[in-house]
Amino acid sequence: MTLWQILVAVLIGALVGWIAGKLMKSKNSFLMNAILGILGGALGGWLGSLIGIAGGWVTSIVLAIVGACLIIWLFRLLFKK
Repeated sequence: MTLWQILVAVLIGALVGWIAGKLMKSKNSFLMNAILGILGGALGGWLGSLIGIAGGWVTSIVLAIVGACLIIWLFRLLFKK
């Protein structure tokens, strides 16, 4: 991956984390939601490839949001506030 691709992935992950934080009514900070969004994007992409879902930008972003919501849910289970 080039530096540009990494930067775009991080920015999209931060946006996805923010969206997932709003959907899940997360009380985490923006930075924490951004980190969880980046991890969730990786998880969503991996789960999508396992079940055979592939597509363009929209599909990737939807999978990333689903993955980020799963990560936020797991984070809540592990670190109950």
